[in-house]
Formats: sequence, structure tokens, C-alpha cells
Amino acid sequence: MQRQALQPRGKNAQPAAENVRAILSILDEHYPEAQCTLVFRNPLELLVATILSAQCTDQRVNLVTPDLFSKYQNVKAFAEAETSELEEAIMSTGFYRNKAKNIIACCRKLVDEFDGQVPNNLDALVGLPGVGRKTANVILGNAFQIPGMVVDTHVARVSKRLGLTKEDKPEKIERDLMHSISASRWTLLSHQLIQHGRRICSARNPKCRVCPLLKHCDYARENPSN
Repeated sequence: MQRQALQPRGKNAQPAAENVRAILSILDEHYPEAQCTLVFRNPLELLVATILSAQCTDQRVNLVTPDLFSKYQNVKAFAEAETSELEEAIMSTGFYRNKAKNIIACCRKLVDEFDGQVPNNLDALVGLPGVGRKTANVILGNAFQIPGMVVDTHVARVSKRLGLTKEDKPEKIERDLMHSISASRWTLLSHQLIQHGRRICSARNPKCRVCPLLKHCDYARENPSN
């Protein structure tokens, strides 16, 4: 069945509140229990797993972390890890040299400055080696239940296609989403957009014809033949 063409919005148009509500309602219907797919038992494990997830799938990280967390059971163990041994343990996640360096430096800073505890505020988290705003918000929202708007490649792509932002830089996308959406929704929304990006709204060849958000999508308006 041929899809009806959708009328384009103006370039500088901001998302209408009613449109945002409709998008959130549809996401709730289709992804009601969206959650972090990294397996962890405490904030430290989530911190390490999130560092490992850069340029790597969560599934691959979850294959590596059981043995990793069995060998390095606390922050002191990571801080004192032999670089070559840690590199070998995480090699399959890619970029393992840089990740090992960041994990060791990060855990040393936790030991030296935070009594071995992962801090629960954004400023302190982004001051840790290897931790940017995305990683910090993952930790805040999932380890501490403090609202955090995670902007990864899926969130950036889907939110822009839906007209929730016109920005390209993650920090500006994060700002736009935080401005138009209640803080109580930030963590769940991050997971919902990630799941939608993985299942339907892929970077290449998105499944627009079966997308429940079709009529709210700027990308669909601009690409009616998709």
C-alpha cells in the first residue's frame, strides 16, 4: 500500500508540545520496559561496562564482563591492574589499549579522590578519565536513578528524525531534549529511543513503512519513497 506523503515542517520549527506527547505515548506503548542492556551489579561495574561499550555492542561487552568482573572484583583491583593483562581481557571490545588506560586511570582517581566510590553527580563523573556526558548520564540514570538524558548515535539519529532537535552535536541535542521533555522521562526515553533506533529507525534503510512513529517523523516527510 502506498504511503501518503507527509507535509514538511519549517526548518526552524520547534516540536509542538502535543507532538512530543504523542511521540512519548507511542514509545510507551511499544517500548514500555526499555532498559539498559549492559549487565551490571553496582555503579563500578556499570562505569567499566559503559567505557567498554564505546564503539562496541552491549552484547559483546556482556560477553566480556563476567570474567572481567570475576578477576577484578573492586575498584582497587582495577586501579592496580597490569595494563597488558587488562588489555588482553577486554581486547574483543575494540580500542582496548585506550579503554584499558582509561579504566585504570579512572579507578585510580576514584581511589585517590572519591574513597573508592563512583560519584553520583555529573560534574564529578565527567572529570573521570574516559567519562563523557553520555557515560555519566548512563551511570546517573541506571546506577543511581538520577535522571540523565543519554545521547548516543541512536538517540541522536532518532530524535533528529522525529524533529525533537535540529542539532548535530550531542550536547546540543541533550539540551533540546531536556528542554522539551520532563526530567522524570529522561532515562526511560533514552532507552526507548535506543531500542527504536536498533529495531526500526536504523541509520541505513530504516523500516519507515512499519514505524509506529511514521506520522510524527520529519525524516519520513522528507523521504516519502522510503
